[in-house]
Amino acid sequence: MARRTLKLASWTSMALAASGFYLYSNKYLDPNDFGAVRVGRAVATTAVISYDYLTSLRSVPYGSEEYAQLRSEVHLRSARRLCELCCANRGTFIKVGQHLAALDYLLPQEYTSTLKVLHSQAPKSSMQEVSQVIREDLGKEIHDLFVSFDDTPMGAASLAQVHKAVLHDGRTVAVKVQHPKVQVQSSKDILLMEVLVLAVKQLFPEFEFMWLVDEAKKNLPLELDFLNEGRNAEKVAQMLKHFDFLKVPQIYWELSTKRVLLMEFLDGGQVNDRDYMERNKIDVNEGFALDCCGIWATSISRHLGKIYSEMIFVNGFVHCDPHPGNVLVRKGPDTGKVEIVLLDHGLYQVLTEEFRLDYCHLWQSLIWTDMEKVKKYCHRLGAGDFYPLLACMLTARSWNSVNRGISQAPITASENTEIRNNAATYLPQISQLLNRVPRQMLLIFKTNDLLRGIEATLGTRASASSFLNMSRCCVRALATNNKKNTCSFFRRTQISFSETISLWQISLHELILRVKGLKLASWVLALLCWLLPAPH
Repeated sequence: MARRTLKLASWTSMALAASGFYLYSNKYLDPNDFGAVRVGRAVATTAVISYDYLTSLRSVPYGSEEYAQLRSEVHLRSARRLCELCCANRGTFIKVGQHLAALDYLLPQEYTSTLKVLHSQAPKSSMQEVSQVIREDLGKEIHDLFVSFDDTPMGAASLAQVHKAVLHDGRTVAVKVQHPKVQVQSSKDILLMEVLVLAVKQLFPEFEFMWLVDEAKKNLPLELDFLNEGRNAEKVAQMLKHFDFLKVPQIYWELSTKRVLLMEFLDGGQVNDRDYMERNKIDVNEGFALDCCGIWATSISRHLGKIYSEMIFVNGFVHCDPHPGNVLVRKGPDTGKVEIVLLDHGLYQVLTEEFRLDYCHLWQSLIWTDMEKVKKYCHRLGAGDFYPLLACMLTARSWNSVNRGISQAPITASENTEIRNNAATYLPQISQLLNRVPRQMLLIFKTNDLLRGIEATLGTRASASSFLNMSRCCVRALATNNKKNTCSFFRRTQISFSETISLWQISLHELILRVKGLKLASWVLALLCWLLPAPH
């Protein structure tokens, strides 16, 4: 009996050793992809973070200076642990981490700044894995489909990577290939996150982040379907064809599937890459204008503002991932003018008519400082008594600035600090508000924050000019809706006349602001000439 047991133990040890050696030596099998490893790592990280919050802040008086300092330290430790978890588990975890990183003004600064590195930490598939996906989906080898195919991807994201290639007919294309393991892992990862968020909710009742899991559960299948992305790209290109500065890659349907997307290759530099702009002589201040607040509004940020105002207010079809890697700038090869290239059309938010019109009314009220209507439309959008908080989150301004008028004065460093501090202080209220507002609002928040990040990089924040462009879109959208809901020719004519007058008033107001800005500039120039007289 002892001999049999020893023999069985020896064979078992040999089998385990052989299995371990095979897994270690096989570079295509990654232990990080095993379910037990991923689940164990996620559970352990959640437990450590929860224990840190429970124990570290227990003995310190709430609201004290020591409490604020200690809380910031716990936030930073927890953010680093969460970032390490996302990098280790990859795929869906990186995608959700990138979403959190974009929620500036909604999450403590320690989290957003730490998680921003995830945009450059996306995994890369090997060429063998890329070839396998192309072979399975298109039925041919890479060399049969392309004259050349760059082994090194131009860019890698949490769900896919893009390679530059040349077809046999000479067309240069971008080939987007999905990471092979993402489809299998995504549904399990979302279920795991849901369980963990519910567990944390039991420990911290004020923790209201189930909305994030709900959004991931709804949006991830859409992002994993590249045919859906192709349809979105064609729809937005048609919708915004009147913007000659906007370029959207053409889709080549004959070589596209759910996991492989072939599109026109459009080069350019990331919208936050100032070195690229200098090398290619792209003037970030091209077509500048000095508004009444003394803010230099660049053509690039104005173009982005026009694109997104049209998407949100007029069409209700919103590109929801405008991080710098998806927004390129370049000089048009034919015109030499600045163009914006919009990439990655996997995730769009389709706004309902009711939501879009209420959102139009709310922004009109914010721009023209009609606080009664601000309250009314915040209530209609589900904010209830949290309407001041919703107004501040949408505008990224303090409540005092909202009351004074968001276009009346530029944001200051002290106001920025106040907003950051309030984001940490009011985190429970922010979580409650996010659970109250329509789900459509959540990706709008993400879009707003990503656009603000681009504006900050370009050295601009939303100026009077950008607010007035938003107002124009609101006027047009509301007028179109009113005309659609009436059968009377006289009433439609009346609405069109009122729309024209409103747009004329906005243009006149903008002209007055420009004149004030020029007057201010001439005063500054005169003062400098007086202080620094020209040498004789």
